[in-house]
Amino acid sequence: MCETVMAVSQLDIEPHPPENGFVTPETNISPDLLSRIDSGVLPSVGGFGRFQKQLIVLTWIPAMFIGFSQFSDSFLLAEPKTCAQVQRNNSDPSLNVTQAILNISLNNASNSANASSQCICTQSGCELEIGLEQNVVTKWNLVGDSAWMVHIAKFSLLVGSIFGYLVLGVLADWCGRHPVLILSVIFMFIFGMTVAFSVNVPMFSTLRFFEGFCLAGITLSLYALRIELCLPGCRFSMTMVANFVALAGQLLMPGLVVLCRDWQVLQAVVICPLLLMLSYIWIFPESLRWLLATQQYNRSKWIMERVAKKNNINLEEDAEELMTELNQALPKQAKKTCIVKMVGTRNLWKNIVVLCVNSLTGYGIHHCFARSLTEDQPTSIFSNFYAKYYTMGGTAVASCVALCPAVGVMGRRGGLLMFMIITALASLLQLGLLNLVGKYSVHLNIDDSGTLNSNFSMAFSIIGMFSSHAVSNLSIFFCAEITPTVIRGGGLGLVLASAGFGMLTAPIMELHNQKGYFLHHIIFACCTLICIICILLLPETRNRPLPETLADGEGYTRQPLLPPRKPGEQLLLLTKSESREYARVGDTNCFLGS
Repeated sequence: MCETVMAVSQLDIEPHPPENGFVTPETNISPDLLSRIDSGVLPSVGGFGRFQKQLIVLTWIPAMFIGFSQFSDSFLLAEPKTCAQVQRNNSDPSLNVTQAILNISLNNASNSANASSQCICTQSGCELEIGLEQNVVTKWNLVGDSAWMVHIAKFSLLVGSIFGYLVLGVLADWCGRHPVLILSVIFMFIFGMTVAFSVNVPMFSTLRFFEGFCLAGITLSLYALRIELCLPGCRFSMTMVANFVALAGQLLMPGLVVLCRDWQVLQAVVICPLLLMLSYIWIFPESLRWLLATQQYNRSKWIMERVAKKNNINLEEDAEELMTELNQALPKQAKKTCIVKMVGTRNLWKNIVVLCVNSLTGYGIHHCFARSLTEDQPTSIFSNFYAKYYTMGGTAVASCVALCPAVGVMGRRGGLLMFMIITALASLLQLGLLNLVGKYSVHLNIDDSGTLNSNFSMAFSIIGMFSSHAVSNLSIFFCAEITPTVIRGGGLGLVLASAGFGMLTAPIMELHNQKGYFLHHIIFACCTLICIICILLLPETRNRPLPETLADGEGYTRQPLLPPRKPGEQLLLLTKSESREYARVGDTNCFLGS
């Protein structure tokens, strides 16, 4: 009885962990300097110094060539605007082709089985409006009954990227970011150059699969290296600069196409600059953050000395305590972790799954808006290839521009929630409001309801593309911050693969000739509503140190709606004065009982 009373009397002085909200790093991280990378190690070697800035620039430059490769399908596999339609004369087999009727739209020809089966490409009968004299479609006559092979070829790069993200993400956690980057560059060059010498469509599609696989490794490893180089205050801005460089590659691609004129030359020009990245073998070091998180202290010491020397810092004098601790930790064995270990966590796997669903939804519904922009208004300006291409590129640029102040003011979770709400509203209004306008146009005295519907649909499509692009980019970045360093490659692989699945819906719908498109849009619209609820469960990571271990990742929990309690504060059943009075009563009872 006495022991129980004394325990109750000391409740007000014993520290207690917070029941909810973000657990501060001091709670979960051991006091040694090596585990405090953002606040201990990186500032000791120069913080975001000159050498780190040079490395960040080296991660930006390849982003333009990545943009070239990601959007090359729009030109290599573009379908011709017009083709020759063949009429057969059964009375004389020798006169098989009697007349070529030019200027028949390929889209119109594909609507009829008889017309599509007779559409062929000849030198004078196929016209490409993309600046190329010949591409894959016109070279191997992939029109009419062979048009399905175009969609299979479009699958190849995306499916290869999906597998690449999943496989190479795990390898990046096990072998390191640097080996994955270099090997991906080497094989990307080999497969990419071989694509230019393809002799048939199956060879082209197979090589594009492996090209996408290697492209995923370059994208993922550069993303991880970039974010692990930065301090908390500059992670987002450095990532957005890389996104702008990739968008510059998208916008410059048509000019590059006009200069090349041939699809094989274009493919070679896109791939050849990757040879310059072979110099990264000597220039770019392995991620110091990953080495420390996996306890590879021998390699960590060598890289820390190299970085400090580049930043004109003497570690033995300016970071004596850190180097002493590092030398004591040198005998420790490396500890590497696989992404499957996240299944045993309580909060981390939920955060990653939510962001994967957000990424998939963002890219999936982006295709719905892009399709509405062109297919629902066939006579509008967006029926032109360049108008559609630059509209999508312009909305992507505007989306990235809007992301910067939105995330700066509202944080990661608030910005993601806002753009997802805009996406959901644009989708629901496009699906529901336009039907109501057409139904009640007579009652509303609307003379030309068709034109009004077309204008509304165009506006909602542009707004939807704008917001869904922001959702996708922010989901990927958010996942990179939430995932611990020891499994960041695998976490990034999952969210990027989810984005690939979302983009894969576009060629799937084209393969089925847009059948089920309305249901497809409704499903993704419902997903946006689910995502809005799930986003509220995510933590806020702005200005927080990156988690290094699975335990650190578990500490990234959702902040409560009410202000979080201070560490050590516990809500007691009794107030302090009542607990003291109860303790005195208990002491009296113990004295009488003795």
